[in-house]
Amino acid sequence: MNRSELLFLYDISDANPNGDPLDENKPRIDEETEINIVTDVRLKRTIRDYLEEFANEELFVKEKAGKEGGLQDAKTRAEDYLPEGNYESFDEAKNALKNNILEKCIDARLFGGTIPLELKLKKKQTGSITLTGPVQFRMGRSLHKVDMQYIKGTGAFASKDGKSQKTFREEYILPYSLIAFYGVINENAAKSTNLREDDINKLLDGIWNGTKNLITRSKFGQTPRLLLQIEYSENNFFIGDLNNKISIKHDFENDKEIRNINEINLVYSQLLNSLSKNTEKINKIYYKVDDNLNSINEENNSIIEAINSLGIDTEEIQL
Repeated sequence: MNRSELLFLYDISDANPNGDPLDENKPRIDEETEINIVTDVRLKRTIRDYLEEFANEELFVKEKAGKEGGLQDAKTRAEDYLPEGNYESFDEAKNALKNNILEKCIDARLFGGTIPLELKLKKKQTGSITLTGPVQFRMGRSLHKVDMQYIKGTGAFASKDGKSQKTFREEYILPYSLIAFYGVINENAAKSTNLREDDINKLLDGIWNGTKNLITRSKFGQTPRLLLQIEYSENNFFIGDLNNKISIKHDFENDKEIRNINEINLVYSQLLNSLSKNTEKINKIYYKVDDNLNSINEENNSIIEAINSLGIDTEEIQL
């Protein structure tokens, strides 16, 4: 397995891509730049939910009821993966548990994690397992300033039993946001979590179709637009900052007037320049592009046409 970089673009209309529970669940916005922010945790949650619900994959990080009601904590969840046996030491039990988690749970192989332990062997012993996840994402950021709007409406039920007045509903939304995520698949960390090539295929499926299948009220309207996996032939090499090598162009006076994908063009000249300088270190670029994404450069080629013109091998991601 070689190192890869990921660039993922998706947009959302009239919804909230990632609310902040400590701030009235408002969309996360950098107050100085007015850029929309989406946490890496939100994207990982999207991927996890898709892998469990649509790909029938087992997850370690999930809500599960405990034996005495309520939800399991991390220590109890870890105990579920301790194989039966007579362990001579805590370390022996810890290694057996870790190997079992990595064998069964795709999210542990992809994202790693710190798992607290409290094992009841000959005596109760505590410790932890630290797994460095080979797949890491930065915070997602919109490629433009966004306009947050406050909306009020009425609910379906009465405010109190027997009353005629209905409850009120209040929420914050973004009319439009085109968000870019940057990620890395680290080939060295992949060895420690036993990451498989097939796991990467499922990761890409979860990124694209997981975003597409978010149909909760606050997330409905999210659409994946571009996914690139740049696979390198040289270990420990990567270009970096792919999300900062793209921008958008539009005809409005203000970014906040944008309302849909057809009103913008993706400008990728800087990204193409970086790829051109490193063609000998790139093994292949896997891609998925939405038909409605307009991408331009000086020759007015689409982004994939331009990459092909560099002589870089490309392959469409089959999802």
